[in-house]
Amino acid sequence: MTLSEELSWRGFLEQTTFKDIKAIDNGGISFYWGVDPSSDSMTIGNLAAAMMVRHFIKAGHKAYLLIGGATGLIGDPDGKTTERELKSIETISANKAAITSQYQKLFKDQSIEIVDNFDWFKDLNYLQFLREVGKFVPMRQMLNRDFVASRLNDESNGISYAEFSYSLIQGYDFLTLFKVKGVTLQLSGADQWGNCIAGVELIRRITGKSADIWTSPLIVDKSTGKKFGKSESGAVWLDPHKTTPTAFYQFWINIADDELANFLKIYTFLNKDEIDELLLAHNNNPKDRLAQKRLASEVTTIVHGQGASKLAEAVTGYLTGERDLAQATDEELQAIRSEIPSVKINSDHSLINALVSTKLAKSNSEAKSLIDNGAIYVRNNTFKELNLKAEDFINGRLLIRRGKAFADSALLEL
Repeated sequence: MTLSEELSWRGFLEQTTFKDIKAIDNGGISFYWGVDPSSDSMTIGNLAAAMMVRHFIKAGHKAYLLIGGATGLIGDPDGKTTERELKSIETISANKAAITSQYQKLFKDQSIEIVDNFDWFKDLNYLQFLREVGKFVPMRQMLNRDFVASRLNDESNGISYAEFSYSLIQGYDFLTLFKVKGVTLQLSGADQWGNCIAGVELIRRITGKSADIWTSPLIVDKSTGKKFGKSESGAVWLDPHKTTPTAFYQFWINIADDELANFLKIYTFLNKDEIDELLLAHNNNPKDRLAQKRLASEVTTIVHGQGASKLAEAVTGYLTGERDLAQATDEELQAIRSEIPSVKINSDHSLINALVSTKLAKSNSEAKSLIDNGAIYVRNNTFKELNLKAEDFINGRLLIRRGKAFADSALLEL
Protein backbone atom coordinates (compact mmCIF):
# COMPACT_ATOMS: atom_id res chain seq x y z
CA MET A 1 0.00 0.00 0.00
CA THR A 2 0.94 3.64 -0.41
CA LEU A 3 1.01 5.68 2.79
CA SER A 4 -2.35 7.31 2.08
CA GLU A 5 -3.91 3.90 1.39
CA GLU A 6 -2.44 2.37 4.52
CA LEU A 7 -3.48 5.24 6.79
CA SER A 8 -7.00 5.11 5.37
CA TRP A 9 -7.18 1.32 5.82
CA ARG A 10 -5.84 1.48 9.37
CA GLY A 11 -8.35 4.17 10.35
CA PHE A 12 -5.89 7.02 10.78
CA LEU A 13 -7.80 9.63 8.76
CA GLU A 14 -10.47 11.89 10.22
CA GLN A 15 -9.91 15.27 8.50
CA THR A 16 -7.18 16.79 6.37
CA THR A 17 -6.51 19.99 4.49
CA PHE A 18 -4.93 18.08 1.60
CA LYS A 19 -7.13 18.29 -1.48
CA ASP A 20 -5.63 14.98 -2.58
CA ILE A 21 -4.37 12.68 0.18
CA LYS A 22 -1.92 11.13 -2.27
CA ALA A 23 0.23 14.20 -1.61
CA ILE A 24 1.75 12.33 1.34
CA ASP A 25 2.78 9.29 -0.72
CA ASN A 26 6.11 10.60 -2.03
CA GLY A 27 7.90 11.27 1.26
CA GLY A 28 10.07 14.25 2.09
CA ILE A 29 7.54 16.23 4.15
CA SER A 30 8.68 17.74 7.44
CA PHE A 31 5.88 17.38 9.99
CA TYR A 32 5.31 17.70 13.70
CA TRP A 33 3.21 16.07 16.39
CA GLY A 34 3.05 17.26 19.97
CA VAL A 35 2.09 16.24 23.48
CA ASP A 36 1.53 18.63 26.39
CA PRO A 37 3.22 17.61 29.66
CA SER A 38 -0.02 17.73 31.64
CA SER A 39 1.01 14.40 33.15
CA ASP A 40 4.23 12.45 33.63
CA SER A 41 3.13 9.82 31.13
CA MET A 42 1.33 9.37 27.85
CA THR A 43 -1.64 7.02 27.55
CA ILE A 44 -2.80 4.55 24.93
CA GLY A 45 -4.73 7.46 23.40
CA ASN A 46 -1.40 9.15 22.68
CA LEU A 47 0.01 5.81 21.57
CA ALA A 48 -2.51 5.61 18.73
CA ALA A 49 -1.26 8.94 17.36
CA ALA A 50 2.35 7.84 17.89
CA MET A 51 1.69 4.76 15.76
CA MET A 52 0.40 7.03 12.98
CA VAL A 53 3.59 9.09 13.30
CA ARG A 54 5.64 5.91 12.90
CA HIS A 55 3.90 5.21 9.58
CA PHE A 56 4.77 8.70 8.33
CA ILE A 57 8.42 8.18 9.33
CA LYS A 58 8.51 4.78 7.64
CA ALA A 59 7.26 6.43 4.43
CA GLY A 60 10.23 8.81 4.39
CA HIS A 61 8.86 11.91 6.11
CA LYS A 62 10.84 13.92 8.69
CA ALA A 63 9.35 13.94 12.21
CA TYR A 64 9.60 16.69 14.80
CA LEU A 65 8.18 15.59 18.14
CA LEU A 66 7.10 18.56 20.21
CA ILE A 67 6.86 18.72 23.98
CA GLY A 68 4.52 21.51 25.02
CA GLY A 69 6.57 23.08 27.78
CA ALA A 70 4.80 26.40 27.11
CA THR A 71 1.31 25.15 26.28
CA GLY A 72 1.51 22.79 29.28
CA LEU A 73 1.75 25.83 31.55
CA ILE A 74 -1.66 27.01 30.26
CA GLY A 75 -3.64 23.85 29.55
CA ASP A 76 -5.63 22.88 26.48
CA PRO A 77 -9.33 23.75 27.03
CA ASP A 78 -10.68 21.51 24.24
CA GLY A 79 -13.51 19.34 25.49
CA LYS A 80 -13.29 20.77 29.02
CA THR A 81 -16.18 22.42 30.85
CA THR A 82 -14.05 23.89 33.62
CA GLU A 83 -10.66 25.55 33.92
CA ARG A 84 -7.62 23.31 34.19
CA GLU A 85 -5.65 23.56 37.41
CA LEU A 86 -2.35 25.27 36.65
CA LYS A 87 0.67 23.08 37.33
CA SER A 88 3.90 24.36 38.83
CA ILE A 89 6.97 24.96 36.69
CA GLU A 90 8.71 22.18 38.64
CA THR A 91 5.93 19.70 37.85
CA ILE A 92 5.92 20.66 34.18
CA SER A 93 9.70 20.25 34.05
CA ALA A 94 9.50 16.75 35.56
CA ASN A 95 6.67 15.82 33.20
CA LYS A 96 8.67 17.05 30.20
CA ALA A 97 11.57 14.79 31.15
CA ALA A 98 9.20 11.83 31.46
CA ILE A 99 7.52 12.46 28.09
CA THR A 100 10.92 12.92 26.45
CA SER A 101 11.97 9.52 27.76
CA GLN A 102 8.81 7.94 26.34
CA TYR A 103 9.39 9.63 22.98
CA GLN A 104 12.89 8.16 22.90
CA LYS A 105 11.59 4.69 23.74
CA LEU A 106 8.64 4.66 21.33
CA PHE A 107 10.73 6.07 18.49
CA LYS A 108 13.97 4.23 19.18
CA ASP A 109 16.14 3.98 16.07
CA GLN A 110 13.73 6.30 14.20
CA SER A 111 14.73 9.56 12.50
CA ILE A 112 13.21 12.14 14.86
CA GLU A 113 14.04 15.50 16.43
CA ILE A 114 12.51 16.47 19.79
CA VAL A 115 11.64 20.16 20.28
CA ASP A 116 10.14 22.10 23.20
CA ASN A 117 7.93 25.11 22.53
CA PHE A 118 9.08 26.70 25.79
CA ASP A 119 12.36 27.38 23.99
CA TRP A 120 10.77 29.93 21.65
CA PHE A 121 8.25 31.33 24.14
CA LYS A 122 10.49 31.94 27.15
CA ASP A 123 12.00 35.16 25.71
CA LEU A 124 8.91 36.36 23.83
CA ASN A 125 7.33 39.31 25.64
CA TYR A 126 3.64 40.12 25.66
CA LEU A 127 3.74 43.15 23.37
CA GLN A 128 5.91 41.31 20.87
CA PHE A 129 3.44 38.39 20.87
CA LEU A 130 0.50 40.72 20.24
CA ARG A 131 2.33 42.42 17.37
CA GLU A 132 3.67 39.21 15.76
CA VAL A 133 0.69 36.93 16.39
CA GLY A 134 -2.38 38.62 17.86
CA LYS A 135 -2.55 41.24 15.11
CA PHE A 136 -3.06 38.50 12.50
CA VAL A 137 -5.79 36.51 14.26
CA PRO A 138 -9.41 37.61 13.68
CA MET A 139 -11.57 37.39 16.81
CA ARG A 140 -14.32 35.78 14.72
CA GLN A 141 -12.04 32.81 14.07
CA MET A 142 -11.59 32.21 17.79
CA LEU A 143 -15.16 32.97 18.92
CA ASN A 144 -16.69 30.62 16.35
CA ARG A 145 -15.08 27.56 17.90
CA ASP A 146 -17.71 25.33 19.55
CA PHE A 147 -15.92 24.87 22.86
CA VAL A 148 -15.34 28.64 23.20
CA ALA A 149 -18.99 29.41 22.53
CA SER A 150 -20.16 26.79 25.05
CA ARG A 151 -17.76 28.02 27.74
CA LEU A 152 -18.63 31.70 27.16
CA ASN A 153 -22.32 30.91 27.63
CA ASP A 154 -21.66 29.02 30.87
CA GLU A 155 -22.26 31.62 33.58
CA SER A 156 -20.94 29.39 36.37
CA ASN A 157 -17.56 28.57 34.80
CA GLY A 158 -16.85 30.54 31.64
CA ILE A 159 -13.36 30.54 30.16
CA SER A 160 -10.24 32.43 31.18
CA TYR A 161 -8.23 34.60 28.82
CA ALA A 162 -5.33 32.16 29.27
CA GLU A 163 -7.26 29.14 27.99
CA PHE A 164 -8.99 31.25 25.35
CA SER A 165 -5.51 32.12 24.03
CA TYR A 166 -4.30 28.53 23.86
CA SER A 167 -4.94 28.19 20.13
CA LEU A 168 -2.78 31.28 19.48
CA ILE A 169 0.11 29.65 21.30
CA GLN A 170 -0.25 26.39 19.37
CA GLY A 171 -0.64 28.34 16.14
CA TYR A 172 2.64 30.12 16.86
CA ASP A 173 4.28 26.70 17.34
CA PHE A 174 3.34 25.76 13.78
CA LEU A 175 4.51 29.13 12.47
CA THR A 176 7.87 28.84 14.27
CA LEU A 177 8.51 25.29 13.08
CA PHE A 178 7.45 26.33 9.57
CA LYS A 179 10.04 29.15 9.57
CA VAL A 180 12.88 27.42 11.43
CA LYS A 181 12.54 23.74 10.46
CA GLY A 182 10.58 23.87 7.22
CA VAL A 183 7.64 22.03 8.79
CA THR A 184 4.58 22.13 6.52
CA LEU A 185 2.34 19.52 8.14
CA GLN A 186 0.89 18.98 11.60
CA LEU A 187 -0.43 15.60 12.77
CA SER A 188 -2.94 15.45 15.61
CA GLY A 189 -6.04 13.88 17.02
CA ALA A 190 -9.43 14.99 15.74
CA ASP A 191 -10.09 17.11 18.85
CA GLN A 192 -7.16 19.38 17.94
CA TRP A 193 -8.49 20.40 14.50
CA GLY A 194 -9.36 23.94 15.59
CA ASN A 195 -5.97 24.53 17.18
CA CYS A 196 -4.25 23.19 14.08
CA ILE A 197 -6.30 25.44 11.80
CA ALA A 198 -5.10 28.40 13.86
CA GLY A 199 -1.55 27.54 12.83
CA VAL A 200 -2.42 27.06 9.16
CA GLU A 201 -4.21 30.44 9.09
CA LEU A 202 -1.35 32.16 10.91
CA ILE A 203 1.17 30.82 8.40
CA ARG A 204 -1.02 31.93 5.48
CA ARG A 205 -1.62 35.43 6.86
CA ILE A 206 1.99 36.12 7.85
CA THR A 207 3.99 34.34 5.13
CA GLY A 208 1.45 34.00 2.33
CA LYS A 209 2.30 30.29 2.12
CA SER A 210 0.27 27.17 2.78
CA ALA A 211 0.59 24.40 5.35
CA ASP A 212 -1.49 21.31 6.01
CA ILE A 213 -3.13 19.23 8.74
CA TRP A 214 -3.79 15.51 9.07
CA THR A 215 -5.96 14.39 11.99
CA SER A 216 -6.88 10.89 13.13
CA PRO A 217 -10.09 9.82 14.90
CA LEU A 218 -10.05 9.73 18.69
CA ILE A 219 -9.91 6.24 20.15
CA VAL A 220 -13.07 5.79 22.19
CA ASP A 221 -13.88 3.16 24.79
CA LYS A 222 -17.20 1.80 23.51
CA SER A 223 -18.22 0.71 27.01
CA THR A 224 -18.05 4.28 28.36
CA GLY A 225 -18.20 6.42 25.23
CA LYS A 226 -15.14 8.36 26.46
CA LYS A 227 -11.81 8.79 24.73
CA PHE A 228 -8.65 7.07 25.93
CA GLY A 229 -7.06 10.10 27.61
CA LYS A 230 -5.11 11.21 30.66
CA SER A 231 -8.03 12.97 32.28
CA GLU A 232 -10.40 10.03 31.98
CA SER A 233 -10.78 7.63 34.90
CA GLY A 234 -9.16 4.26 34.38
CA ALA A 235 -6.54 5.63 31.98
CA VAL A 236 -4.10 3.05 30.62
CA TRP A 237 -0.65 4.63 30.95
CA LEU A 238 2.57 3.93 29.08
CA ASP A 239 4.61 4.42 32.27
CA PRO A 240 5.18 0.96 33.83
CA HIS A 241 4.94 2.48 37.31
CA LYS A 242 1.44 3.81 36.62
CA THR A 243 0.16 0.82 34.63
CA THR A 244 2.35 -2.24 35.08
CA PRO A 245 3.34 -4.18 31.95
CA THR A 246 1.14 -7.05 33.18
CA ALA A 247 -1.89 -4.80 33.71
CA PHE A 248 -1.12 -3.20 30.33
CA TYR A 249 -0.97 -6.64 28.68
CA GLN A 250 -4.22 -7.70 30.34
CA PHE A 251 -6.02 -4.60 29.08
CA TRP A 252 -5.46 -5.80 25.52
CA ILE A 253 -6.26 -9.43 26.40
CA ASN A 254 -9.70 -8.25 27.51
CA ILE A 255 -10.53 -6.29 24.34
CA ALA A 256 -13.97 -7.22 23.01
CA ASP A 257 -14.17 -9.16 19.76
CA ASP A 258 -15.87 -6.30 17.93
CA GLU A 259 -12.86 -4.02 18.62
CA LEU A 260 -10.19 -6.46 17.46
CA ALA A 261 -9.97 -5.54 13.79
CA ASN A 262 -9.70 -1.81 14.51
CA PHE A 263 -7.17 -2.18 17.32
CA LEU A 264 -4.96 -4.59 15.39
CA LYS A 265 -4.80 -2.03 12.57
CA ILE A 266 -4.15 0.93 14.86
CA TYR A 267 -1.90 -0.49 17.55
CA THR A 268 0.27 -2.99 15.66
CA PHE A 269 2.46 -3.02 12.58
CA LEU A 270 0.96 -6.30 11.33
CA ASN A 271 0.08 -6.02 7.65
CA LYS A 272 -3.33 -6.65 6.09
CA ASP A 273 -2.68 -10.29 5.22
CA GLU A 274 -1.41 -11.05 8.73
CA ILE A 275 -4.41 -9.38 10.36
CA ASP A 276 -6.90 -11.09 8.03
CA GLU A 277 -5.32 -14.48 8.74
CA LEU A 278 -5.29 -13.84 12.50
CA LEU A 279 -8.93 -12.74 12.57
CA LEU A 280 -9.96 -15.80 10.55
CA ALA A 281 -8.21 -18.10 13.03
CA HIS A 282 -9.81 -16.22 15.91
CA ASN A 283 -13.31 -16.43 14.43
CA ASN A 284 -12.91 -20.18 13.97
CA ASN A 285 -12.20 -20.59 17.68
CA PRO A 286 -12.95 -17.37 19.60
CA LYS A 287 -12.66 -18.99 23.04
CA ASP A 288 -8.89 -19.30 22.59
CA ARG A 289 -8.67 -15.49 22.15
CA LEU A 290 -5.82 -15.88 19.69
CA ALA A 291 -6.28 -12.38 18.29
CA GLN A 292 -6.40 -10.75 21.74
CA LYS A 293 -3.22 -12.56 22.76
CA ARG A 294 -1.40 -11.48 19.62
CA LEU A 295 -2.64 -7.90 20.05
CA ALA A 296 -1.50 -7.85 23.69
CA SER A 297 1.91 -9.27 22.79
CA GLU A 298 2.50 -6.83 19.93
CA VAL A 299 1.45 -3.67 21.79
CA THR A 300 3.21 -4.56 25.04
CA THR A 301 6.40 -5.26 23.10
CA ILE A 302 6.18 -1.87 21.35
CA VAL A 303 5.72 0.00 24.63
CA HIS A 304 7.67 -2.05 27.18
CA GLY A 305 9.98 -4.29 25.17
CA GLN A 306 9.97 -8.00 24.39
CA GLY A 307 11.22 -9.10 27.82
CA ALA A 308 8.47 -7.28 29.70
CA SER A 309 5.90 -8.57 27.21
CA LYS A 310 6.97 -12.18 27.73
CA LEU A 311 6.89 -11.74 31.51
CA ALA A 312 3.42 -10.16 31.36
CA GLU A 313 2.23 -13.04 29.18
CA ALA A 314 3.58 -15.58 31.69
CA VAL A 315 2.01 -13.85 34.71
CA THR A 316 -1.33 -13.65 32.90
CA GLY A 317 -1.07 -17.36 32.14
CA TYR A 318 -0.63 -18.17 35.82
CA LEU A 319 -3.51 -15.94 36.87
CA THR A 320 -5.85 -17.51 34.32
CA GLY A 321 -4.76 -21.07 35.13
CA GLU A 322 -3.32 -21.65 31.66
CA ARG A 323 0.11 -22.16 33.23
CA ASP A 324 1.09 -24.38 36.12
CA LEU A 325 2.07 -22.24 39.10
CA ALA A 326 4.59 -24.89 40.10
CA GLN A 327 6.67 -23.90 37.06
CA ALA A 328 6.85 -20.20 37.94
CA THR A 329 10.35 -18.74 38.15
CA ASP A 330 11.43 -16.37 40.92
CA GLU A 331 11.10 -13.44 38.53
CA GLU A 332 7.60 -14.51 37.55
CA LEU A 333 6.57 -14.98 41.19
CA GLN A 334 7.83 -11.52 42.03
CA ALA A 335 5.82 -10.09 39.14
CA ILE A 336 2.72 -11.96 40.39
CA ARG A 337 3.23 -10.50 43.88
CA SER A 338 3.38 -7.01 42.40
CA GLU A 339 0.04 -7.51 40.65
CA ILE A 340 -2.09 -9.17 43.34
CA PRO A 341 -2.06 -9.48 47.15
CA SER A 342 0.35 -12.08 48.47
CA VAL A 343 0.34 -13.42 52.04
CA LYS A 344 2.02 -16.08 54.09
CA ILE A 345 -0.59 -18.21 55.82
CA ASN A 346 -0.21 -20.27 58.95
CA SER A 347 -0.64 -23.99 59.41
CA ASP A 348 -4.42 -23.95 59.96
CA HIS A 349 -4.96 -23.04 56.28
CA SER A 350 -8.17 -21.16 57.06
CA LEU A 351 -9.64 -19.90 53.78
CA ILE A 352 -11.70 -17.32 55.68
CA ASN A 353 -8.57 -15.86 57.25
CA ALA A 354 -6.82 -15.90 53.87
CA LEU A 355 -9.66 -14.01 52.18
CA VAL A 356 -9.71 -11.32 54.86
CA SER A 357 -5.93 -10.92 55.06
CA THR A 358 -5.68 -10.51 51.27
CA LYS A 359 -8.66 -8.07 51.33
CA LEU A 360 -10.67 -10.25 48.97
CA ALA A 361 -13.26 -10.07 51.76
CA LYS A 362 -13.89 -7.25 54.23
CA SER A 363 -14.82 -9.48 57.15
CA ASN A 364 -15.06 -13.10 58.28
CA SER A 365 -18.81 -13.07 57.67
CA GLU A 366 -18.38 -11.76 54.13
CA ALA A 367 -15.67 -14.35 53.48
CA LYS A 368 -17.95 -17.18 54.64
CA SER A 369 -20.79 -15.82 52.50
CA LEU A 370 -18.52 -15.72 49.42
CA ILE A 371 -17.46 -19.32 50.02
CA ASP A 372 -21.03 -20.54 50.62
CA ASN A 373 -22.28 -18.81 47.48
CA GLY A 374 -19.61 -20.35 45.25
CA ALA A 375 -17.83 -17.05 44.57
CA ILE A 376 -14.36 -18.33 45.51
CA TYR A 377 -12.29 -20.19 42.93
CA VAL A 378 -9.21 -22.38 43.21
CA ARG A 379 -7.66 -23.45 39.89
CA ASN A 380 -10.69 -21.99 38.09
CA ASN A 381 -13.05 -24.28 40.04
CA THR A 382 -15.55 -23.22 42.70
CA PHE A 383 -14.19 -23.96 46.17
CA LYS A 384 -16.65 -24.28 49.08
CA GLU A 385 -14.41 -25.68 51.81
CA LEU A 386 -13.70 -23.47 54.82
CA ASN A 387 -10.18 -24.82 55.18
CA LEU A 388 -7.43 -25.51 52.69
CA LYS A 389 -5.47 -28.74 52.71
CA ALA A 390 -1.74 -29.18 52.18
CA GLU A 391 -2.41 -30.98 48.91
CA ASP A 392 -4.18 -27.86 47.57
CA PHE A 393 -0.79 -26.16 47.45
CA ILE A 394 1.83 -26.66 44.74
CA ASN A 395 5.38 -26.03 45.90
CA GLY A 396 3.85 -24.19 48.83
CA ARG A 397 1.85 -21.80 46.62
CA LEU A 398 -1.82 -21.41 45.76
CA LEU A 399 -3.83 -18.89 43.77
CA ILE A 400 -7.35 -18.07 44.93
CA ARG A 401 -9.85 -15.82 43.18
CA ARG A 402 -13.04 -13.98 44.10
CA GLY A 403 -15.52 -14.01 41.24
CA LYS A 404 -14.67 -14.10 37.55
CA ALA A 405 -12.20 -11.20 37.37
CA PHE A 406 -8.57 -12.35 37.46
CA ALA A 407 -7.62 -9.02 39.03
CA ASP A 408 -9.47 -10.17 42.17
CA SER A 409 -6.93 -12.90 42.88
CA ALA A 410 -4.45 -13.49 45.68
CA LEU A 411 -1.33 -15.63 46.11
CA LEU A 412 -1.15 -17.74 49.25
CA GLU A 413 2.25 -19.03 50.30
CA LEU A 414 3.10 -21.44 53.11
